[in-house]
Amino acid sequence: MTVAARLSPQPWMIAPESRAVFDALASGGADARFVGGCVRDAWLGRPVKDIDIATHAPPERVMDLLRAAGIRVIPTGIAHGTVTALCGGKPYEITTLRRDVETFGRRARVEFTDDWIEDAARRDLTMNAMSCTPDGAMFDPFGGLADLAAGRVRFVGEARRRIEEDVLRLLRFFRFHAHYGRGEPDAEAMAACRDLAPRLPTLSGERVRGELFRLLTAPCAAGVWRLMMGQGIMVHLLPEAMDTDRLERLIAVERDLGISPDPTRRLAAVLDSDRPGALHAADALRLSNHERDRLLALVEPPVALTPADDRMALRQALYRLGDAELFGDLLLIAAAIHDGPLDLTVLRKARTVSEELAYLRLPIAGRDLLDLGVRRGPAVGETLKRVEAWWIAENFQPGRDACLEKARGLLANQDTDQASGRSA
Repeated sequence: MTVAARLSPQPWMIAPESRAVFDALASGGADARFVGGCVRDAWLGRPVKDIDIATHAPPERVMDLLRAAGIRVIPTGIAHGTVTALCGGKPYEITTLRRDVETFGRRARVEFTDDWIEDAARRDLTMNAMSCTPDGAMFDPFGGLADLAAGRVRFVGEARRRIEEDVLRLLRFFRFHAHYGRGEPDAEAMAACRDLAPRLPTLSGERVRGELFRLLTAPCAAGVWRLMMGQGIMVHLLPEAMDTDRLERLIAVERDLGISPDPTRRLAAVLDSDRPGALHAADALRLSNHERDRLLALVEPPVALTPADDRMALRQALYRLGDAELFGDLLLIAAAIHDGPLDLTVLRKARTVSEELAYLRLPIAGRDLLDLGVRRGPAVGETLKRVEAWWIAENFQPGRDACLEKARGLLANQDTDQASGRSA
C-alpha cells in the first residue's frame, strides 16, 4: 500500500505510553498502525479521544508481547481479535487485522489476516478506513482524505450493501454527516438510507440512543435531523421528534452563550409532544431513569418560567425545582420557544439565579417545631409549610430567628383560636 500523505507528529502519537505500546509490539515483529477515529480527527486538527491500533499479530501474540514489556493487558474482545492495553493509565484498544467471512446484521464471522486493505474494507466509511504509522505515514486505500477535504461522507464500497450488513450504519452515516459533512449528502448513500429505513426498528434502543445522542451534539444537528425527517428516517425511530425549528433556536442560544451541547436537553427541544410522547421516546431510546426523568421535566416543566421573569419569581421557581441544572435548562428551552428578538443579557442574568440554590434553604426544620412544643404528627408539617410560605413571600430573606418567631406567632394564634372554639 502506498503512503498517501504524512501526518505531523501529534502529542498522543509520541507520548511515552504510545511509544511503549508500539515498541512492545515491534519487539516481536508485529506491524502496527493507528487506525480509525484518532487518525481521522488528528488529520482535521480535532481533539483525539480514543486511540485505536491495528496489527497483523494474532491477539494471543499481542497479549504475550505486551505482558513481556510489563504492560497490563485485558482481553476485552479476544474472540473478535481485540485486547486493551493499559499503559500509564491510558487505554489502547488493539485489534488484529480481520476480514469478513459472513455477516449477520451487527455480527460477523471473521478471519484474521495480514492484509491491511482487507481490514480497511470492513470499515463503514472512507474517512474511518485510514491508518497511520507512529512516524506519521498515512495510508488511505479508499479516498478518505479527499472525502474529508470535500466534507463528503461516503461508504466504503456499495452503500446499500454496507447498510444491509449492519443497519446501524444508516444512523452512523447521518451522525458523521452532522459532524464532518458539508453541502449535499452523498446521493448513493441517501438512496440506500431511504430504502432501508424500515429496518431501523430492528436495532436496540441503546444503539439508536448512542447514535442519535452523538448526532444531537453536532453544531448543525437541527439541519441533519430535518434531513432525516425529509428522507423518512425519523418516522421509524421517533415520530414525536419533529420540532427542528425549536432545536435550531436552542442550538443558536447555546452557541451565543458559549454553553456546551447536551443531548438530553436538545432531545427535549426537538420533541413536539407531551409527557406520554416523551415517555415513548425515553422507552424507545432505553434512557436511564435519570435521563428519562430529566427529559420529562424539560418537556412538561414542573414550574413555568421565562428569562423575563423578575428575580423574585425566578428564585421561587428555582426553590420549587430544587435543581440548578434543570433550572438552567428550562431557561434555555424557554428562550428557544420565545418569539421575537431575544435579549441575551436578560437570559444571562436569569441563569445566574441558579447559583443561589445553596442559599435557598428554609432555616428551620421539623425538630425546631418540636422544641417549641408542637406535638409529633400532622401539625408539624402544616406549621412548617405555613412558615415556608411566609419565608418565600418575604423573598427568602428572614433568617433562623425570624422564622422561629413566625412559628411561635402561628402557634400562639392557633392556641387562641382553639381556646375561642372551646369557649364558644
